[in-house]
Amino acid sequence: MLQVNVNLDINDKLYLKNPQETELGRRIIEHGVLLIDEIGFEHLTFRKLAERIQSTEASIYRYFENKGKLFVYLVNWYWEWMRFRVRFFTINISDPKQQLRAAIRAVVDTSQKSTSVSYIDTVVLHRIVVTEGPKAYHKKNVDEENQYGFFLSYKMLCGRIAEIILEIEPGYPYPRALGSMLLETANNNIYFAQHLPRLTDIKYSEHYLEEVLSMLYAFAEGCIQQGGKPGGLEP
Repeated sequence: MLQVNVNLDINDKLYLKNPQETELGRRIIEHGVLLIDEIGFEHLTFRKLAERIQSTEASIYRYFENKGKLFVYLVNWYWEWMRFRVRFFTINISDPKQQLRAAIRAVVDTSQKSTSVSYIDTVVLHRIVVTEGPKAYHKKNVDEENQYGFFLSYKMLCGRIAEIILEIEPGYPYPRALGSMLLETANNNIYFAQHLPRLTDIKYSEHYLEEVLSMLYAFAEGCIQQGGKPGGLEP
């Protein structure tokens, strides 16, 4: 079991005061996650969040400029936590194929409750990343926010997986696309198995995450073995 004092390196342009460093800040993060899951990002207000944590709107504004930055912070926290886990579980593995399998397992396991994180329910945050996460970067000002590095954690995570893929097959032409596809496929199929079963072949059961892993291993290995060459789909 991974035991760590979690204090992740989140882009400091997303907050006015680091919420990880104070009890109030951690409560804002904890209940921000729970409230978004309960009512949705669109209905989130700092007034509602202040009532939930029995504090004031002004106290929340001392940490975050607006709810949009709070939301992007939470999404970044999830990707940074996943990136930490991928790095942790692959650091002592020399075989790149085994590294990729360990990285994929770390990605899937991040969706589960972590006993290493006391103030964030990672199961709930995973659900938010799947259902609401695209709102963090599918928006009109995405290019401006990208210049400030708001999505760097996600890009670095995809980049690390891409590096492993290139160690397996240096000539593979789509390593970043495959890396991001594996991340999105993992999260979506976990969610689909739980809520929209006709969108996946994964059957929700006691061992369904092992099925997700098997599927992702097959996808990754098949794509890498194919090497980006057409597989008989040409007209």
